[in-house]
Amino acid sequence: MRHALRRKPTQDFQLTQQRLLGADFLRAAACLLVLMHHLSFRMDMGNVPDWAAGTMRFLVMGSFGVSVFFVLSGFLLARPFWLALDKGAPMPSLRIFALRRAARILPGFWLALILSFVLSVTVSGSALDGEHVIRAIAGFFLVSDWHWLTLFPVDNNGPLWSIGFEMTSYLLLPFCLAILFALSLRGWAARFAWLGIIALVLLLHAMVVQWAPIDDVDRGWNHGLTGGAKAWMPRFNPVGFFAIFALGALAAGIQVKLTDMRHWLFDGIGLLAVAAAAWVMAVHIGGLNEGFGLLGIPYGYPWMPLAICVALVALPSSRLAGRLLDNRLSRFIAEISFGIYIWHFLVIGLMARLVPPAFQTGGETGWSIWIWSSAIAIAISLAVATLSFYLLERPMVRWARGLESRPQPAVVPA
Repeated sequence: MRHALRRKPTQDFQLTQQRLLGADFLRAAACLLVLMHHLSFRMDMGNVPDWAAGTMRFLVMGSFGVSVFFVLSGFLLARPFWLALDKGAPMPSLRIFALRRAARILPGFWLALILSFVLSVTVSGSALDGEHVIRAIAGFFLVSDWHWLTLFPVDNNGPLWSIGFEMTSYLLLPFCLAILFALSLRGWAARFAWLGIIALVLLLHAMVVQWAPIDDVDRGWNHGLTGGAKAWMPRFNPVGFFAIFALGALAAGIQVKLTDMRHWLFDGIGLLAVAAAAWVMAVHIGGLNEGFGLLGIPYGYPWMPLAICVALVALPSSRLAGRLLDNRLSRFIAEISFGIYIWHFLVIGLMARLVPPAFQTGGETGWSIWIWSSAIAIAISLAVATLSFYLLERPMVRWARGLESRPQPAVVPA
């Protein structure tokens, strides 16, 4: 084992390590799971052929892809901090951290939010009232995750709810890591300290659930999105989602310790972890697609995020599995995944409203209608996401990278 777990010998392996094998596959899988989750809800399950029933029930649990996104974000964003911490270097620049996150998320999100709002009140029939305006404003300023009224910024693009939660996690991550830098912790001591931070986050989540109850007036999905938001909260709260995010950050801390290792053992562990994540989803079939887990944290917490964490730790050190999973198709879908996530629900809704009989699956031909409707919705979503990436998202990221090297004004001591 001592010789098998040898240091990476070639420049080729160094390049694949920099790409963190497995991450692209998991990102692509996450966005496709969420997409298929929303498509499956458009199908009348009573008209699904017997041979496809099991698959459709599994796709309903594609909502768990949200958990994969949060784990993956925590993993990728925390990794530079762990590298600096272990070297005894200063904490990475928070200015660059914020600039990169804003450039990657905000342009696409703001465009999707504004266009969704306009289409909501012009095409989808939403009232242009104070509540709708407040929700959109809260979403625009990334604070929609703090109250059930604003949880869904617009009526016709449900997935935008998660952006506020993710941005809160972006703020909490460097704040919590700063504690480790302040204590000058390194090595495994820092990783164990991070376990303590996760425990504290879980305690705070439990306090939110216990002490921030929500009344039952118009609560439930039969009362629309705001009723659904009341049903989700307080178990859906920014602190609880940071508990998912923080597990990804812990996985990054472990992975940088193993970054020079390469062995077939990691292939097996990585593939088993991916299979375990699918198994967690399958176990929840028939229950709530939110999959409330420990302390009411959604999406099979902690087992689903832990399975993804193990995959993220193992696959970069695999010999073959990581390369097979991160194939050209996976990398492309991962590249445009954010666009798929923020646009697909709007595409599905507009098709259902403007292109009948799209997604009208209640009759005898419901299955065939769902098949062609879904195929068209997927094609349009991929096309829009590709345009979004190449015309907006990537140019903004490159522009922001150019700002990183600009000299900052000197700070004069008080």
